[in-house]
Amino acid sequence: MIFYLRMLNIEAIKEYILSFGRLAPLISFLLMILQSVIAPLPAFLITFVNAALFGWVRGTILSWLSSMVGAALCFYIARFLGREVVEKLTSKYELDSIDEFFGKYGKHTILISRLLPFISFDIVSYASGLTSMSFISFFIATGIGQLPATVVYSYVGGMLTGSAKDIMVGLMILFALIVLVFMIKRIYNDKSNKINKKSN
Repeated sequence: MIFYLRMLNIEAIKEYILSFGRLAPLISFLLMILQSVIAPLPAFLITFVNAALFGWVRGTILSWLSSMVGAALCFYIARFLGREVVEKLTSKYELDSIDEFFGKYGKHTILISRLLPFISFDIVSYASGLTSMSFISFFIATGIGQLPATVVYSYVGGMLTGSAKDIMVGLMILFALIVLVFMIKRIYNDKSNKINKKSN
């Protein structure tokens, strides 16, 4: 199963989940949690598959709830087991990069990272558990930040068939660029406000 996730094989994942019959939603739920712990497997693949199998509305709910459980699990693994264990589950380089991101953007880090598909969902969850941030603050920011991306991916996944894969990639890139522009604008405005305050 991990092989299919790494190879971005959507059809294989669909067949695997469907093979469990009535337990398919539960298997998908568990797979999302599995990918959360074993970073950085691509969660968006499971989100696409959920929408294709269960409809984009129910797929959205399933993907969002399971990703939230996965995020909470990563947070507490880091909180109770420490950085050494997290580095084994992820990598020291990626963890250091997220640490730097936290240092630059502080409380906005969770929201920003959840909106950007190219930032690992799992590593951010682990890194958050290593900070002094409360679980409630982390969970709320994750829920709010993760919902738009889950809705978009689920909607696209519901339309995904064969040649539509190119459309999927295009939409992902467009979505990422839009969010990136928004993020840069927000950071620029924050810095401008700080400079103005100092000059006053």
